[in-house]
Amino acid sequence: MSDHDSQQERLVDEVKAGPGGAMADEVGVISGDLTVATSLMPGGRASITIQYTDADQWYTLTGSPVSLPPAGLTALREQVLEQVRHGGGAEAPR
Repeated sequence: MSDHDSQQERLVDEVKAGPGGAMADEVGVISGDLTVATSLMPGGRASITIQYTDADQWYTLTGSPVSLPPAGLTALREQVLEQVRHGGGAEAPR
């Protein structure tokens, strides 16, 4: 995989937010059925965006972008999904 390809990597998942939902910079807490996109950025960082499933508008998960953990983008995605499932105004992992 070339650097260009890796910079375009984006993992998208549907998840049901736990009680208290997930915190979005633009609108505050969102809850219910959500879609989460975890995207690789240049410089070893990743952005995390969320939306109501099937909506047009994407929001920034509070705390995003974050440094990519040593385990990579897939590991980060799993952390994010676990936090959103838990709810409580979930934010990006620190």
